[in-house]
Amino acid sequence: MNTFKPLLYLLPYLWPKGNRNFKTRLILAFCFLILAKLANVTVPIFLGKTVDALDDINSTSLLLIVPISLIAAYGIARFLHVGFGEIRDALFVKIGLNAVRRAALKIFNHLHSLSLKFHLNRQTGALSRIIDRGIGGIEFTLRFVTFNVFPTLLEIVLVCVILVNLFNWYFSFITFFIILFYIIFTFTVTEWRVKIRKKMNEADNVRGQTSIDSLLNYETVKYFNNEKYESLRYDSSLEEYEKFAVKSSISLNFLNVGQALIISIGIIGMMILAVYQMQYNLMSIGDFIIVNTYLIQLAIPLNFIGFVYWQIKQSLVDMENMFTLLNEKKEINDITNAKDLVITNASIEFKNVSFNYDERRKIIKNISFEILPNQTVAIVGPTGAGKSTISKIFFRFYDPDSGSIIIDGQNISNVTQHSLRQQIAVVPQDTVLFNETLYYNIAYGNPKSSKEEIFKVSKMAQLHNFVESLPDGYNTVVGERGLKLSGGEKQRVAIARALLKKPKIFFFDEATSSLDTKTEKEIQNNLEHLSKNITTIIIAHRLST
Repeated sequence: MNTFKPLLYLLPYLWPKGNRNFKTRLILAFCFLILAKLANVTVPIFLGKTVDALDDINSTSLLLIVPISLIAAYGIARFLHVGFGEIRDALFVKIGLNAVRRAALKIFNHLHSLSLKFHLNRQTGALSRIIDRGIGGIEFTLRFVTFNVFPTLLEIVLVCVILVNLFNWYFSFITFFIILFYIIFTFTVTEWRVKIRKKMNEADNVRGQTSIDSLLNYETVKYFNNEKYESLRYDSSLEEYEKFAVKSSISLNFLNVGQALIISIGIIGMMILAVYQMQYNLMSIGDFIIVNTYLIQLAIPLNFIGFVYWQIKQSLVDMENMFTLLNEKKEINDITNAKDLVITNASIEFKNVSFNYDERRKIIKNISFEILPNQTVAIVGPTGAGKSTISKIFFRFYDPDSGSIIIDGQNISNVTQHSLRQQIAVVPQDTVLFNETLYYNIAYGNPKSSKEEIFKVSKMAQLHNFVESLPDGYNTVVGERGLKLSGGEKQRVAIARALLKKPKIFFFDEATSSLDTKTEKEIQNNLEHLSKNITTIIIAHRLST
């Protein structure tokens, strides 16, 4: 990806179609930006003319009006520079933050739209770091490209124009070439530093992934007494990050020294030229102060623009990494003009379905079966036979390599994924919960449900009495991935939230494998009346007696 290509992604966020309010705000912000810079470049002129006026002052009070007026103009110009800048920021802040929000939401939605294959292969820690840095990069780039880089370049042009008109063209010539050399040096060194930054980011991603992966597997680490092993593994990733971070810091020192040297040479040259001009009465003391003030005034943003350019380059790298996620293709797509699935009887038919994750290993080969409306069917087989895979292709996490799956005469590949998944409730083999309350996790099946409905499904899943016995009841936080609960308790939560969805088709994938026989029987008895209205598929190693 081109280094500056991420900037193209930002244009729609700065100039959104159909949003006249944001467009007006952006135009006004640029107007106040220009006004602020115009006010700023007049400050040295008023200061210099004030010095000249004071040089000619005498005891006549009437003549004091001139320096006093110039002093007032000097103060007003400084105030207007700050005031216009603050108005500019106030106008732009909503645009900038809204752009960050919409970009982050787009990435978030895109990640949720990607296939299960992507999420099985992802590294959560690294992905989290990429998104966090990318969002921060957007915010920084929008603000500083708009209100630092462009204003500084505008100020340089204005200063050169003023120096040409007020003094000898030599001053403008020296200013222009010193700044040009400064920018070339800054950009060249920064390009070198960006390569180091990319390697540092890669090392940081590995560091983040290593720490998160280890902490998520805390119990496994303890079971095998591998704390020292994990510490060494984490330290190795930290050492790699440290190596590139040190290189990055040293390269920054080199950049700062070089920039300071260039500016110092420019200041010395300009001041010597001004002294010669004063010797031949071509410049006054006030003019000398004007030139000196302009140099100091330019040196500050120029020094800052070096830092800003570096930060923008870092941000562009971070944004590039994040926006690259948008290039991840969806493996499962709705066909053009796909219709919603309409279920009346909930009959299911698999016709010569074949599927494999890898061509070298066949999982499902040419299976066919039919499930009648409102029927309960069990798919039984040994571990690794492909039972859970059936649920995944039925839910369209994957598409079959061949064959078709029919629900009420409708091929599921021809209907929208949303409407298909809306009609199916899956209780997975491995239940993963949000690090939220029990109430939240149960209500996730249908967030609009009432308390009474949530209590009802909890009772059907033999969960209500257990929850009520807890000190915080339904407000009990279950921990990351539900680790505070036992396997059986997590499965009962999964059953309860699936019931809350009120689907037309139930898919139980080893849904009671962690439950004792008594609890399993009680749940089965509670679910028996559902079979009259719902088609149910049960996956198991063996049939319960």
